[in-house]
Amino acid sequence: MKKTLLTLAIAIPLSLTLSGCVISVGGEDGHGFSTSFEDREYDNRKAIARIQLNSSYSSAYNSLGVADFTETYQRNGAVVKVLYYRTHRKQKDGVTTKDECTYLNFVDDVLTETGNGQDYVRNIGQ
Repeated sequence: MKKTLLTLAIAIPLSLTLSGCVISVGGEDGHGFSTSFEDREYDNRKAIARIQLNSSYSSAYNSLGVADFTETYQRNGAVVKVLYYRTHRKQKDGVTTKDECTYLNFVDDVLTETGNGQDYVRNIGQ
């Protein structure tokens, strides 16, 4: 009981002194998520630039983490996995779309190609 009263005795005067303060949360454009998206995009671009063709799926995944989008399918008996990572922004809406990503295409867990997310073509049966 004494601790509760002591806490209230300290908290109430402190909260009254903050009532006139303005606390700015966010970046220069007023959107706090903007900077985190830009940081993530830059980090993804750096990591993708270091990944070599013929790298394993697990090494790429360990470098980049969870993808923004994934696709898995079979083509001619091979397992194809496509990971999409956000690397640039087209719309300032905070929503990630495939055209704002770079894709990594793995065939049987080996990286075979990368490119712009909007350019990926799913070739089933070829």
